[in-house]
Amino acid sequence: MVTVNKNYLKLPGSYLFSTIAKKVAAYQEANPDVQIVRLGIGDVTQPLAPAIIDALHKSVDEMAHAETFHGYAPDLGYEFLRSAIAKNDYEARGCQISADEIFVSDGAKSDSGNIQEIFGTENKVAVCDPVYPVYVDTNVMAGRTGDYNKKNENFDGVIYMPCLESNGFLPELPVETPDLIYLCFPNNPSGAAITKDKLQEWVDYANENGSVIIYDAAYEAYITEENVPHSIYECEGARTCAIELRSFSKNAGFTGVRLGFTVVPKDLVREGVALHDLWARRHGTKFNGAPYIVQRAGEAVYSPEGKAQLKEQVAYYMRNAHTIYNGLKEAGYSVSGGVNAPYIWLKTPNNMSSWDFFDYLLENAHVVGTPGSGFGAHGEGFFRLTAFGSYENTQEALRRIKAL
Repeated sequence: MVTVNKNYLKLPGSYLFSTIAKKVAAYQEANPDVQIVRLGIGDVTQPLAPAIIDALHKSVDEMAHAETFHGYAPDLGYEFLRSAIAKNDYEARGCQISADEIFVSDGAKSDSGNIQEIFGTENKVAVCDPVYPVYVDTNVMAGRTGDYNKKNENFDGVIYMPCLESNGFLPELPVETPDLIYLCFPNNPSGAAITKDKLQEWVDYANENGSVIIYDAAYEAYITEENVPHSIYECEGARTCAIELRSFSKNAGFTGVRLGFTVVPKDLVREGVALHDLWARRHGTKFNGAPYIVQRAGEAVYSPEGKAQLKEQVAYYMRNAHTIYNGLKEAGYSVSGGVNAPYIWLKTPNNMSSWDFFDYLLENAHVVGTPGSGFGAHGEGFFRLTAFGSYENTQEALRRIKAL
């Protein structure tokens, strides 16, 4: 008789953003004339940059001719893209990362869920709280956690690192030593950023304890402050303790195109095994490569034209972030984020729960955000708004919220 993976049954409810989509769809169906402004899911709204569109058109044309047609991509990704990544994202920042340590994929979300497969299920996981749900959920699915504790709204066997207003929404080094440490900076959902000195403390901690840091740098393009690192490999010793996840979704608008990459340095060894080799084996077995046309589009991100166009696009979203941040401040809300990230993290008014505030905004302002409690127990009482809408919709959402 077939059995199921009962670890899935530990997960409470559906995925956070699926729940939001269902609630909004139900409200829209009941109120078809209402114009809803969506600042919840972190999906981009600006079209792909001209340099990227040109690369897509050119590569599509190549696929129409036998002499330039491309089938399966190489396991790690095409060399032209990996070399561009190594040169622009790492060598330019003084990081010693080579092209053959970069694995091209269809997105950072996939990699953040899949990376845990190369680690034993007995490893203890540490996550920030609040945190991007995929880190926890995929470890639950793999059987690396205990049951869900409804009282604490946490999973048994997971080390939660509270990110509180009192500590600037940054985690502190845990007392109990974890094996795997998930860090995301600039942070989703809070928008908090970590300085290089503080990140160096995490690298030193991981090396001292034999831990591995899984570092999600999906929002590095939005960093504006000089003392905030764009990569964990800017820290000394990171090559022996850190895996970095990157995405083209937020820096280049690839949410509908799908492209990302993971860096696994060859110096990262545990139990005498190079994690680079394990990930290469997993990647080659379970992934057939991002499409050639998409990887050519990724290469265009690093062209002079692409860099200039995407700098303007990032600035567009950050103008939205500043608009939301300043507007909510003026309206008396307690807010953070929006400086090095496209997310605004606000405290719910009048001690409302996160989901009550979600319903309140939807029903009274027709604005959609994301309840902080969906990111973890310490997200309760907070709410996330995204800057990825259009400038006009951002202004309209702010006008509606301020009018409440």
